[in-house]
Amino acid sequence: MIKNNFSQITSSINAKLFGFTPDGKEVSCYIMTNKKGTQVGIINYGATITSLKIPIADGEKIDVVLGFDNLENYINSYHLPSPPYFGTTIGRFAGRINEAEFELNNERNFLNKNHGVHSLHGGILGFGRKIWRVIATSTEENPSITLQYISQNNEENFPGELTVQVTYTLTEENELKVAYTATTSEDTLVNLTQHSYFNLDGHSNAISSQKLIINSKKILETNDELIPTGNFVSLKNHSFDFAEVKPTPTSIDNTFVLEDENAVTLISEKNNLKMSVITNQPAVHIYVGGNCFDKIKGKENANYNPKSGICFETQNFPDAPNHAHFPNSILKKGEQYNHQTTFKFESI
Repeated sequence: MIKNNFSQITSSINAKLFGFTPDGKEVSCYIMTNKKGTQVGIINYGATITSLKIPIADGEKIDVVLGFDNLENYINSYHLPSPPYFGTTIGRFAGRINEAEFELNNERNFLNKNHGVHSLHGGILGFGRKIWRVIATSTEENPSITLQYISQNNEENFPGELTVQVTYTLTEENELKVAYTATTSEDTLVNLTQHSYFNLDGHSNAISSQKLIINSKKILETNDELIPTGNFVSLKNHSFDFAEVKPTPTSIDNTFVLEDENAVTLISEKNNLKMSVITNQPAVHIYVGGNCFDKIKGKENANYNPKSGICFETQNFPDAPNHAHFPNSILKKGEQYNHQTTFKFESI
């Protein structure tokens, strides 16, 4: 790789140096472009989406995800009071695990606590802070890149060596497909998600004027610390009933139980753009809120605030291992975890 310059890999995937970790590991940014000019940037630090540029009218492109221009800012963001996890891969377990404990095969497991007394998004050093290895690229009609991370046995006190792969595919239909697979050396927990903050008006704008549809009839009930109680809340006559198109909420941090694979639609009338979220996961956790603290300087010198973006974390239910009636989150030795989510962009 030619440092500090673009190096041509193929006509549809380019790589450039993105920075070095404090211990000297090199991080690259891989830019995939389809024939329509849609472009996605992915770094191997956290298998993180750094940019997603969609062509709109008059040949203009807008970047619809929040992020940073350099590696240092991604690394430093984890030292904020509440890290934003911009664009990263979350694992081993997305969301909260109550008191950082769960039982597996009649044994009590005690995870690292990184959110008060709880475990959040995989613990102190989750997958978003790891260097992933690029193991495959494809320059066929729909360019793709596959990254791999091997999580050692007892990392963050999770049992089993977990081998995780994520493939990002940019189709000619302007879909960004995200496919996670994982295998383990012994029974363990797995719940992965992609943590991009979207804004179809452009990443430097507020989400307030966009519209939202959510294909859900109930959300998880949670306590004051956002830990699921095990109960469900009907969305009938609820302010978070988005079965019909409504303005995007400017504060939300809830897990929606999905009716089928068509999870969410986000609409920008400003840019005549629609994004559909399609997934094989049982839930989507939707988040708009405080992690930007009005003091994060994003890429292109943007000032990010709590209304700058909206997350659609397609995943299993938070705290699933502690609720027998929640979908199974245990990956057994010899089985394969399979998570697929598509972000589809269309003009309206």
